[in-house]
Amino acid sequence: MVETIETDIAVIGSGATGLAAALTATEGRAKVTLLEKMRRTGGTSSFAEGMFAVESDMQRQRYIGITRDEVFKMIMDYGHWWANPRLVRAFVDESAGTIAWLQKFGVQFEGPMAMWPDGNRTWHVFKGPRKARASVAIKTLVAKAREMGVDIWLATEAKKLIKEGDRISGVIAEKEGKTWQVNAKAVIIGTGGYANNKEWIKKYTGLDVGVHVFPIGNVGKMGDGIRMAWEVGAAEEGMGVLHIMRVGPLLGPGLKFMGQLESAGFQPNLFVNQQGVRYFDEGLLMNFTYDGNAVARLKEGYSYAIFDEAEKREWVERGTMTSAGTITPPGTRLTEFEDEWKAAMEHENPNIFEADSIEALATQIGVEPTVLKATLEEYNRFCEKGHDDLFAKDPKYLRPLKGPKFYAIRCFRVFLGTIGGIRINHKMEVVDKEDRPIPGLYAGGIDVGGVYGDSYDVYAAGGALGFAVNSGRIAGKNALKYIGKQLS
Repeated sequence: MVETIETDIAVIGSGATGLAAALTATEGRAKVTLLEKMRRTGGTSSFAEGMFAVESDMQRQRYIGITRDEVFKMIMDYGHWWANPRLVRAFVDESAGTIAWLQKFGVQFEGPMAMWPDGNRTWHVFKGPRKARASVAIKTLVAKAREMGVDIWLATEAKKLIKEGDRISGVIAEKEGKTWQVNAKAVIIGTGGYANNKEWIKKYTGLDVGVHVFPIGNVGKMGDGIRMAWEVGAAEEGMGVLHIMRVGPLLGPGLKFMGQLESAGFQPNLFVNQQGVRYFDEGLLMNFTYDGNAVARLKEGYSYAIFDEAEKREWVERGTMTSAGTITPPGTRLTEFEDEWKAAMEHENPNIFEADSIEALATQIGVEPTVLKATLEEYNRFCEKGHDDLFAKDPKYLRPLKGPKFYAIRCFRVFLGTIGGIRINHKMEVVDKEDRPIPGLYAGGIDVGGVYGDSYDVYAAGGALGFAVNSGRIAGKNALKYIGKQLS
């Protein structure tokens, strides 16, 4: 038996895209039904620390002068104009208003920040505990959605879209063994990509999930929304692009989740590949896309961060030099490092190593000792003269490694999500292979292509979550117009 319900707009996915779309549509007095496959709301949006915006009130108050035009050109240039310029422009232009819109619902921000020294301060970081900043914002939006009457169905898996003629008229979903037909005047997709779909990752990137690359913070992301859109004629765009970075030690026993060993692997010392040679300008690691792309070129899918006793003492006593995000910002003293390292060693973690000489360390990590010794000696010469003749690394990060003990952390290629799948236009309307909108169908967030080229753009800091929320709002507004309603 199939149960039937009627709604104005069906939203698939309760992450940032879906919640923004549902709230926007509800503001326009539409009846909204939100379908979420998991038993909790938020999806991977809950792991973000902040979101992109430009020309926001907070930026103006802090005399941050970067403009929409500057950011638009920066994003387009970064992607070598592979991105859809009208889509990027719509995202950039909407972003400041979206920050004010979120604040209206009670979402709080610490303010616009940069992700590296002198970087663009477009990253509007949420207030909240460092390891769960966005989760506070997501909970705020979920509570507001329920208060405003959004009908949220958890543990409900959307299976296929209903198409009548050329128009989308609803969704077939399953909940607790029962099939539901959700009749709707418009459908908005925001299912969060395909990070857990091993077959698609292999097909579009050539990588084996769990072997060459590891998804972080993703559960059940099988590309459901992408598949359903393709089935009704949507064009494909942007498949195979990963939100990639390098993280270590990542795996194995005795590790603390998001602990200080990870911060140690993120300091700009000496990075080598499995052959024992440098492969990257370590000073660029705060641009985690560059760092991730560099390790992605290595056939093993991992590399080693090498440091010595003096550097370890520096982190413990005076603090770190660099950071990925705000969890352990620069200057954080790694007071728990020794205990975490000891616990990992006691559990024989296979991804951390220590030795009394560089040759002994090389043997432990499976690198030819003479090669690693030569690499270290060359690197130390660069440090001593203050110029990296190989990769022109910033001199402030050139610190010689001389022992007496040497350490290594194996760092892996990971990704925070996939980017791309469904082709859309600047109104977030899903389009077919002739670029014609499919009436009644909208999509946003990382289910869609057209925002990036071949890599995630860290220069527009906070872009992934920023686009998710903004695309949800834009989709909600245009879905309202399509069904004959509008915002008051």
